Amino acid sequence: MAQLTLNIPDELAERLRPLQNQLPELLWQLLEIHGYSESTPSTASHSHPESSAVYQEILEFLLQRPTPMEISDFKVSLTVQKRLQTLLDKNREDRLTPSETAELDAYEQLEHLMLLLKVKAYSVMQS
Repeated sequence: MAQLTLNIPDELAERLRPLQNQLPELLWQLLEIHGYSESTPSTASHSHPESSAVYQEILEFLLQRPTPMEISDFKVSLTVQKRLQTLLDKNREDRLTPSETAELDAYEQLEHLMLLLKVKAYSVMQS
C-alpha cells in the first residue's frame, strides 16, 4: 500500500479529522464521481457506490461542522431510509446485485461511523 502526503489548510485538516479512517474510501468515490474508472488490476477488487445518497448526505452534514447536539440528532433523509429498506428487503430475498451489495456495505460502514460520532458527541455534551 502506498503512502500519500498532502499539504492542506489547517481548517480542512481539522474538518477531515473525524473522517480520517474513511479517507481512502472517500478518495475512491471522488475518482469515480469525476469519471475515473476502476480499470487497473490494483483497483478492480474495490466496488464503490459513487452516487450513494447516504454518503452525500453525511458528507454534506459533516462539512457544515455540526454541533454535538446536531450530531446526536442527525438522521438521514426519508429517501435514504427508503433506499436502505429496499436494499435490506432484496438482501433478505437474496436478490442483491454486486453493486447493491457494495452499497449496503457502505450503509453499514457509515452507520458505524455515525454511531461513533454520536457517542463522542454525547460524551462532549455530558462534560
